[in-house]
Amino acid sequence: MAEPAAKPAAGTPAAADPAAPDPAAPEPAALVAEIEALAERLGRARAAVARRFIGQGRVVDLSLTALLCGGHGLLVGLPGLGKTMLVDTLGTVMGLKSGRVQFTPDLMPADILGSEVLETARDGARAFRFIEGPVFCQLLMADEINRASPRTQSALLQAMQERQVTVAGQHRALPAPFHVLATQNPIEQEGTYPLPEAQLDRFLVQIDVDYPDRATERDILIATTGVETAEAVAVFTAAELIAAQATIRRMPVGEAVVGLILDLVRAFRPGEAEAGERVNASVSWGPGPRAAQALMLAVRARALLAGRLAPSASDVLALAQPVLSHRMALSFAARARGESLAALIDDVAAGVSRAEAA
Repeated sequence: MAEPAAKPAAGTPAAADPAAPDPAAPEPAALVAEIEALAERLGRARAAVARRFIGQGRVVDLSLTALLCGGHGLLVGLPGLGKTMLVDTLGTVMGLKSGRVQFTPDLMPADILGSEVLETARDGARAFRFIEGPVFCQLLMADEINRASPRTQSALLQAMQERQVTVAGQHRALPAPFHVLATQNPIEQEGTYPLPEAQLDRFLVQIDVDYPDRATERDILIATTGVETAEAVAVFTAAELIAAQATIRRMPVGEAVVGLILDLVRAFRPGEAEAGERVNASVSWGPGPRAAQALMLAVRARALLAGRLAPSASDVLALAQPVLSHRMALSFAARARGESLAALIDDVAAGVSRAEAA
């Protein structure tokens, strides 16, 4: 007969029961109320952004998704589609201190990070003083990021991943929260440098900004060519955005959605058991674990923006392209055949969803 388990000695904490509820976790009813209140406030934030960035609701939602997940966004679109105004408006509405860097071929890392200067005091003593660069903000707009050299682009790698920079051997923390919204022109290739895969992987979503439809463009003409223009108003503060990011991470995700995310990401990796013949024949390299992490967070944010308490399979399918398209690439043979990465993602995602439902 087994002996009873020994009681812990006085003053020694007992081992935690994995089935016991976390006393620090909010009650389900409290979490529901918190999510509902946040969803209502996000609705006001979307409306505030839409007053200046007219139409393009999908672009606004994906940008807010990046901020709610604590991530970064890559805005890809032609000139004149309002990308700069969108980032400026988001900074005001979300209560973030904004900075902007115009990326050019002659831009140096110190122009982004900052540098140390030697100063002489009145008594003749000399000391170095660090002058912060524009990266020391809460929302950095990296305008035309692919125009800078790889050396300068790499200056953002540590900032985007670790929320700190290293200058002269000293680590310097960036303000919290810290987000990068970068813009890129998809057609100009002369004088540009492709973003390295490691940097692309640090963007939570790629946001394609397309031409507006006729009705939206008419609204833009009327709203922007008169005497008065709409002004952005703050709906959040930086501290409230940080709290919203924490709430996002507490939202429940069903096992079916988790399984769909795993199956979807693994289906795009050539050579994996989940990958089909089309992926093996057409994809050069596929998404890594960071893609699954991004999807796990992004589906929660999308559900919240829609006023729902938990994400569904439809959220995973809707976010497949924005989360995966910059984390994988077609092979040379697939490009020569005229295949489209967007069409491939849509077709494979639909197939994975049907297999999950079967």
